[in-house]
Amino acid sequence: MRIFALTATLAALLVGLPTAAQATPAEDLKEFREHFMKRFPGIPLEEYKNGVYAINADARSSWEAIEEFPPYEDALAKGEKLFKTPFANGKTYASCFSNGGKGIRQNYPYFDKASGQIKTLEGEINECRVKNGEKPLGWKKGDIAAISAYMASTSNGKKLNVVIPNDKRALAAYERGKRHFYAKRGQLNLSCANCHYDNAGNRVRADTLSPALGHPTHFPVWRLKWDGLGTMHRRFGGCNKQVRAKPFKAQSDEYKALEYFETYMSNGITVNAPSTRK
Repeated sequence: MRIFALTATLAALLVGLPTAAQATPAEDLKEFREHFMKRFPGIPLEEYKNGVYAINADARSSWEAIEEFPPYEDALAKGEKLFKTPFANGKTYASCFSNGGKGIRQNYPYFDKASGQIKTLEGEINECRVKNGEKPLGWKKGDIAAISAYMASTSNGKKLNVVIPNDKRALAAYERGKRHFYAKRGQLNLSCANCHYDNAGNRVRADTLSPALGHPTHFPVWRLKWDGLGTMHRRFGGCNKQVRAKPFKAQSDEYKALEYFETYMSNGITVNAPSTRK
């Protein structure tokens, strides 16, 4: 009885304690960036557009050799051709996007107040197709990755500039992505943060874990493992599988929120897409 009473008393006291104020996105960004600046002193912020090759000099030399004759050149050319090829109604993708779809990747994903949804570049590519009487493309690879890669390439050198507006729905989506990043899942009980925040730079077998800072800058990427281009949501699904968790569907609200959070955390780093990764 005494133990029960003590437990009840402690519970009552805890309920009465004031909760810590929730950090703002700007505060999260500051802490996130400072973590990597301290973990890898001397690495300029801009270098993080190169992913793991910003922190691993040995791997970087091999990567730079591959990038001299990038394996994604044909896919990028295909993406440009698809982007410029008219739909059956005579319109092109350019008709659906601001600035004709060029030089806009740095602003994605964004929160759309009209729909209350996070809009990704791949999502709007398919919205454009449907709007113009075409069937949507698959989300993870193939034509959509090629078109997205071409559009992203026209933003190379522009700094990511994802905005979290002062809107309850936008903040809720941001917090959802943040929870996903830090939440443990799967049989291995690991989070995105365990690998790419806490242990960035450490090795898992022969691989060096890449820093989360800068991750979104170079998508879609050509992975040697895939022998092709893949979208960010394809990579999210692969990560979930690696920790033996059931992946969410590409372009699900869960992955869109995660992309929103991760890209905001990389604001200020320039787009560098597409790029090659293992």
